Amino acid sequence: MTLNILVVGAGMGGLTAALALQQAGHRVEVVDRVAELRPIGAAISVWSNGVRVLKALGMGDAIEQASGRMNAMAYHGKDGTPLTRFSLQSLYDEVGQRACPIARATLQQVLLDAVGHDNVTLGLACTDFRPDASGVTAEFADNSTRRADLIVIADGTHSRLRERALGRAVQRRYCGYVNWNVRVPASEDLAPLDQWAQYVGDGQRVSMMPMSGDPDTPEFYCFLDVPLAPGTPNDPARYRNELAQHFNGWAAPVQRLIERFDPAAMARVEIHDIEPLATLIGERAAILGDAAHGMAPDLGQGGCQAMEDAWVLARALDEANGDVTRALKAYDGARAERVGDIVTRARKRAETTHGADPAATQAWYAELAQEDGSHIMAGMRKTILGGPLG
Repeated sequence: MTLNILVVGAGMGGLTAALALQQAGHRVEVVDRVAELRPIGAAISVWSNGVRVLKALGMGDAIEQASGRMNAMAYHGKDGTPLTRFSLQSLYDEVGQRACPIARATLQQVLLDAVGHDNVTLGLACTDFRPDASGVTAEFADNSTRRADLIVIADGTHSRLRERALGRAVQRRYCGYVNWNVRVPASEDLAPLDQWAQYVGDGQRVSMMPMSGDPDTPEFYCFLDVPLAPGTPNDPARYRNELAQHFNGWAAPVQRLIERFDPAAMARVEIHDIEPLATLIGERAAILGDAAHGMAPDLGQGGCQAMEDAWVLARALDEANGDVTRALKAYDGARAERVGDIVTRARKRAETTHGADPAATQAWYAELAQEDGSHIMAGMRKTILGGPLG
């Protein structure tokens, strides 16, 4: 049965949902309050479970061609001392798909082109919705309304429509650190071009991940994490000096990165998550992506879980044959526990990485020095294989 579906939010989750629902035969309209799509963050590490969803939607070739080749992973101490280095090939062989780190702007454009620009309306803020027995009426800031059979709430971690669907407020929780992220030209004096290199110490972290599929213009997706109190000043003119102070005395590649990045192209984000939600649905409403499970990025699963949400929602509607209530219950049953577990695991990883318990962080550094990759890849494997496509 063909449904009229309104997707609120044109980010990764909303566009993936729109594409999955279109391919399932539904009429889909996407709206977003922003007048221009400007992805937040330089890049996204699409792990194997997310790539599987994109491949199932026919986007696999485009994503793999545009993404970086991340063949190995390494940790160093802040002075450059090697802690561990290992190939990711055994993980990729077992799960049957490599990871695809990719520029957010590139991924968003691929999805937007697939959904169709005519099906996306920008500069239109959805302010409320009213469900009834036969559908839902969405209300917009320009006093217009739209009628649909189902509303998909994919408008991000600050979502107010989420609160409307759940009937209660949802508070964001500060995870204790600030993340600066940026794209820089890749070079061997920063890190091997096919390796995800990380430097850790004092609860801080520097990461350089290959993210470009163009061999002529390789790029790293770089981020620098510092535990700070919330509300500290955010001044792009100070980024270089500020980070130079935070990472004073760190290894030469870290110093080169700080010298080379473009502050105007850098994003600075105070990292927040939300408590795991008991339910991801309301009447005639599905909550998806960061609106459903805003999480710390420390497992690299925020975008991947949004893609899984999209796939599962489309399949639930297929199996329910137009029964929206039944489909929503199936979606909720398949997703709430899984994403809640990943939110919790990402929070714990963020606390360990960023020094919430200094003794635990020091113990983790010691563990890294003994790590051969088996433990780290076991956690990745669990997350990947727990997805809807295995």
